[in-house]
Amino acid sequence: MEIRHILRSKREWFSHLSLPMIFLVFAGFTDHPVPGTTVPAAQLVIAGGLASLVSLTGITTLAQILASEREDGTLLRMRGTPGGMLAYLLGKVCVVALVVGVGAAVLLVGGALFVGSSLPGSVQQWATLLWVLGLGLVGASALGAAVGAVLPNPREALAVVMIPLYGLVAISGVFFPTTVMPHVLQRTADVFPIKWMAQGVRSAIMPDDAAVAEAAGGWQHLATFGVLSAWCVLGLALAPRLLFRMARKESGSRLSDRRQRSTVAPVR
Repeated sequence: MEIRHILRSKREWFSHLSLPMIFLVFAGFTDHPVPGTTVPAAQLVIAGGLASLVSLTGITTLAQILASEREDGTLLRMRGTPGGMLAYLLGKVCVVALVVGVGAAVLLVGGALFVGSSLPGSVQQWATLLWVLGLGLVGASALGAAVGAVLPNPREALAVVMIPLYGLVAISGVFFPTTVMPHVLQRTADVFPIKWMAQGVRSAIMPDDAAVAEAAGGWQHLATFGVLSAWCVLGLALAPRLLFRMARKESGSRLSDRRQRSTVAPVR
């Protein structure tokens, strides 16, 4: 039902496609090569845009949805339905996967048509792109669900989630190679999945000689798989526990109290 609603809503599509379009515009104004190579830096922006799209959509969308639908009583109704919480979570992940898939297609095709970015040129590169984005999506969605389960209200979702995420995007090699950043920022980016997703996508759409611009001088597929898998395991271990704990705490009286507080007029 939610996917059908998104497909029929122009406003929803405008909201979801705004991020890929921003990266396309930024890539269009990037006309210098990647340092040490002849590869256009626009390809680096497109690859970083794909990684950012997966992370930002997976984490922030689920966090905001869960916080909002706890407020309006949706999660309380799901708790009373046999298998409702699991079906609810899987449904939300499918919605995020649809949004990410369409956004990724816009970035890849738009990049190839308008800014000279490359599409994967072999079956191996397509396979690399799929497993990198797939692992990234699973990990981001699980973390988003975990964060949404502990947020006190949807109004805090942007401040709590977006600001740290944009900081990670800035140091993860999305707009420029990580090698130009201070050592401490490089090591910080190494811990989080956005940097590895961006590097994995670059390996799928950029020529092999562009690997000299990476911090390790290569694509590091094994390390990319290891870090992304570790974040998937962490997210999948946290999300169900936090969601079911949150669901157990929900009750009609709590929901009524929240609604009453939100409708009370401020004292002048």
